[in-house]
Amino acid sequence: MKKVKTALVSVFHKDGLEELLKKLNDEGVKFLSTGGTQQFIESLGYECQKVEEVTTYPSILGGRVKTLHPKVFGGILARRDNEGDRQQMAQYEIPEIDLVIVDLYPFEQTVASGASEADIIEKIDIGGISLIRAAAKNFKDVVIVPSKAEYGMLLDILNKKGAQTDIEDRKMLAARAFGVSSHYDTAIHEWFEH
Repeated sequence: MKKVKTALVSVFHKDGLEELLKKLNDEGVKFLSTGGTQQFIESLGYECQKVEEVTTYPSILGGRVKTLHPKVFGGILARRDNEGDRQQMAQYEIPEIDLVIVDLYPFEQTVASGASEADIIEKIDIGGISLIRAAAKNFKDVVIVPSKAEYGMLLDILNKKGAQTDIEDRKMLAARAFGVSSHYDTAIHEWFEH
């Protein structure tokens, strides 16, 4: 069993998130977030640390680069049972991130709406998809919630076990995560080829 202490939440759609955030907060989980999601979390009355405070970088390039930073990805990808990884986390002040909740930019909906090419390109998620892949890769230590379709799954786990998961939970969510990233990249690939 692994305990969830810190959650990175970075979502496009905020609907359906309230119940999950309440349960996580009740379980003493700390929140880390960016931009609109951070404001949403704080509007519900929960404390939330800005990713920018961890990275010491602002959101740059019109929001294209927010979470893409070694302190964020190090916190997700570090192997908790690897002494070298642990030493580097201490050396570079990298926080452990145990849970990643992501909801990607709506690429397919943007294409379907008849949006311009420029608008469609901006809806190709980079940070979110990278967070999903990193957390899923390190499922031994990290829980990934790759879309709002999995909010209920995590809530069920939390209601049964508190803020902890077992390896089966984490691997099942990792499988879902690679399903989400595969579907997303396929949609982008098809758009580029048309």
